Amino acid sequence: MTSNSFLRAARRTLTAGAAALLIGVATVPSLVTPAAADDGPASVADLAQGLLGAVVNISTSQRVKGTEGPGAVPMPQLPEGSPFQDFFDDFFKNRPGEQGNPSQKVQSLGSGFVVDAEQGIVVTNNHVIADADDIEVNFSDGVTLKATLVGTDTKTDVAVLKVDPKGHKLTAVKFGDSSKMRVGDWVMAIGNPFGLGGTVTVGIVSARNRDINSGPYDDFIQTDAAINRGNSGGPLFNSAGEVIGINTAIISPSGGSIGIGFSIPSQLALGVVDQLRQFGETRRGWLGVRIQPVTDDIAESLGMATAKGALVAGVIKGGPVDNGTILAGDVIIKFDGRDVNEMRDLPRVVAESTVGKAVDVVIVRKGVEQTVKVTLGRLEDGEKLASGENGNTDKDTGDEPPAVPTASVLGMTVGDLNDETRTKFGIAAEVSGVVITDVAKDSAAAERGIQAGEVITEIAQESVATPKDVMDRIAALKDQGRKNALLMLASKSGELRFVTIRMD
Repeated sequence: MTSNSFLRAARRTLTAGAAALLIGVATVPSLVTPAAADDGPASVADLAQGLLGAVVNISTSQRVKGTEGPGAVPMPQLPEGSPFQDFFDDFFKNRPGEQGNPSQKVQSLGSGFVVDAEQGIVVTNNHVIADADDIEVNFSDGVTLKATLVGTDTKTDVAVLKVDPKGHKLTAVKFGDSSKMRVGDWVMAIGNPFGLGGTVTVGIVSARNRDINSGPYDDFIQTDAAINRGNSGGPLFNSAGEVIGINTAIISPSGGSIGIGFSIPSQLALGVVDQLRQFGETRRGWLGVRIQPVTDDIAESLGMATAKGALVAGVIKGGPVDNGTILAGDVIIKFDGRDVNEMRDLPRVVAESTVGKAVDVVIVRKGVEQTVKVTLGRLEDGEKLASGENGNTDKDTGDEPPAVPTASVLGMTVGDLNDETRTKFGIAAEVSGVVITDVAKDSAAAERGIQAGEVITEIAQESVATPKDVMDRIAALKDQGRKNALLMLASKSGELRFVTIRMD
């Protein structure tokens, strides 16, 4: 079936549905003829027939230790010769945790699809094969092959398997371009949940760029094509028979499809699959910055016309931009030619970039747009570096330090950062600025979650070192007609974040 005929059938379906709805409103059911009522979409059998052979069932098994100890349920004492003796023997003595049966083999099922027939490469979800001891791939013609794990990526929930195709001809499908899919485009989901053969469902793209808080690179395609239990890891096809998504999750109170399913877009999955095949692991680009959203208040404080981009809250020591190329307080609005409209856009476009690549990054610094050149590091190395960057330097001597010069502003009491205040609040030696010694209850500062012991390092991207600096900067912002003050705060260990405080 061609793409055009697929879409023509869809249009006929929508037209018939709209007509039926209007007739229902007019309450004239006699106008619906049998021919019109039976006019559904043209068959998609030809399209499905060419794809079913590439969709496989993934069967996994795992040895789990039995439960022993206080939580174990003891076998009841039965009278000698009880007719229930055999039943309870089967139930209790074969339970995991009983003597002679210390573990149990647990099995699970999912779906996948072949992307390379010659090499025997199969793609599925990571959660389908996670912690499995044995993995088998069951094909629609009844053949079962043992699979080895090539690589997994927990961040995108993608896994790559390999089977030996010798003596068995495999059917493969290819990835399409998910970026070309529009809301309303028809799609087909195929799964092989129980090894009985493929199941086919048809629907449309309900939405794009969905963030369901499942990982750092959420960019799901939402579809109303039915995705049920065991369909995880199966492909979502466009009308040309190309894979534009990997079915991975549903929203459902019952476990069955209610028309809200999510697929990993091929634009994201393809790069992960290629890296897993080549390296057995992912090798993502890394910028080495901590970021936070640009809110309307922050945009106003920075003199930006619209709230967009990713605000750099800190630069990781030893990272790619620790040389001053990008600074805390910069707003990244474009990366390697791709717009960064929201904070969540940046991690994804950086991760999809090649390690060691030199890219242009467009930033807004103190209201001025400029372009800087950055050479990317590797995210997996950066995660190790970042995890060891912050230490806990909290100290509590129990002694009250002598009084220090203070000032009250915006619901905060601020003071000099010296040996006494460092000791009192456990502030690391490398942190500089003005310490917040108290925050008034129900103040604008309290509403923003500001706490005593945090350090103001900048106000409106200007460094402050004394309480007087803080007062002067706030007064200058008010004179400029600003409604909010943008503060860069450092935690006790030196981790930075930005907050805005109302000044009215």
